[in-house]
Amino acid sequence: MKSKNSLLPVPYRIVKCTQETSDVFTIELVPEDSQQSMEFSPGQFNMLYQFGVGEVPISISGDSAKADRYIHTIRAVGTVTRRMKILTEKSQLGLRGPFGVPWPLDKALEKDIFLIAGGIGLAPLRPVIYAYLANKSRYGRLSVLYGARSPKDLVFKKEFSQWRKLGVELSVAVDAAGPSWKGHVGAVTKLIPNLDLDPKKSLVMVCGPEIMMRFIADPLLGRGIAERDIYVSMERNMQCAVGFCGHCQYGGEFICKDGPVFSFDRLSSTFLRREF
Repeated sequence: MKSKNSLLPVPYRIVKCTQETSDVFTIELVPEDSQQSMEFSPGQFNMLYQFGVGEVPISISGDSAKADRYIHTIRAVGTVTRRMKILTEKSQLGLRGPFGVPWPLDKALEKDIFLIAGGIGLAPLRPVIYAYLANKSRYGRLSVLYGARSPKDLVFKKEFSQWRKLGVELSVAVDAAGPSWKGHVGAVTKLIPNLDLDPKKSLVMVCGPEIMMRFIADPLLGRGIAERDIYVSMERNMQCAVGFCGHCQYGGEFICKDGPVFSFDRLSSTFLRREF
């Protein structure tokens, strides 16, 4: 059962907290009402409400096939998320959702999938990895390019070896590292020229800072990937989540309602314009 009012938060309880990095944490939530539906599609987000403080949009980072809880991975960067960071198990949050257009897994059938993430941008893409692993026969290869500032800023590190064992081609790059780091050093964009891809049977999903997505789009287009086969997740200033308040309007689109996932051909003419 889903709340009949999309603007009314429903009470949820934290059942597990995991510290991913110094400023990124993951919480697992179950509804106080056990009849509450928790279905979602990879790429969707929920509005999490810290009672008495405020509300923020947070992508769902868990497995859409396991509808017994919502998992959210959050960076503590503002008043609301810093308060959420100190919450413990049994703490209560309000939740609205899920909202938004998901990643286009239906368009990826029989294609090779390339996921490119920067920093916490891996969180909205992790459900795609789970969905792929549960249905590998329906898709081609899955390659993940993941970049972060340093090794200590990588999220979900404990899952990397398991993903590789299951056939995921995972490449990790960091901007800076010490001598013990054995992976790539430099921007994640530097990994793109070495990708083994057929532009006619590839679909790319990208999530990270807008400037990173811009610099990723250019070399992908140079490799022959069509704009319609590149999907990006935008997360600009979403507040009501239903296209009512207008805060996330981006040209003719409302990111909360028409996105956050867009094909690049819908945004390429206005990408990176701050005034939108």
